[in-house]
Amino acid sequence: MNELSNLALAGGLAWASGIRLYATLFLAGLLGRLGYVQLPPGLAVLSHDWVLIVAGVLMVGEFLADKIPVFDSVWDAIQTFIRIPVGTLLAWGVFSHAGADQQFIAALLGGVVVTGTHLAKAGTRALINTSPEPLSNWGASAGEDLSLLGIFYLMWQHPLVLLVLLLLFLALLCWLLPKIVRGWRAIFRRLRSFRAASAPPG
Repeated sequence: MNELSNLALAGGLAWASGIRLYATLFLAGLLGRLGYVQLPPGLAVLSHDWVLIVAGVLMVGEFLADKIPVFDSVWDAIQTFIRIPVGTLLAWGVFSHAGADQQFIAALLGGVVVTGTHLAKAGTRALINTSPEPLSNWGASAGEDLSLLGIFYLMWQHPLVLLVLLLLFLALLCWLLPKIVRGWRAIFRRLRSFRAASAPPG
């Protein structure tokens, strides 16, 4: 694999991990196991039997959890402590054959990508959950599933296109994340106002 392909693979895996971590692990391992793609030596462990089994079971659990309004936000909150370090580790694993400087840069950039993606996903879904109807939640979840498949396709078939889209996505994140934070602040202010209004006098 050339450097462009490695860079696209590292960025794509980090990007996908912020959306669906266990599906990312399972699909990458399965494609490598079946010989459709060549995984870097640092990621060869993904194609081992027990890694595929555990990742597959967790992938099904994640798929179901993501379709349940409110519970999906609880799931995202828990996964903060898993998605970000594992997504960072995947980016590092792509460059495990390279020098320490390249590995460190890959881990840093992968960490930025997976952290931004996860925060955008979790924050957006939490705001969507303030709506009483479930259709917007299901639509967002289906869109994330399709995005994951698109990332996987571009990662190996059109790495340059994926890198361009990733840069555009990061630019979008810089615009989106402050709006998500403001949305959350507005929700907290409403909750405080409601609690103050419903509290008994004295």
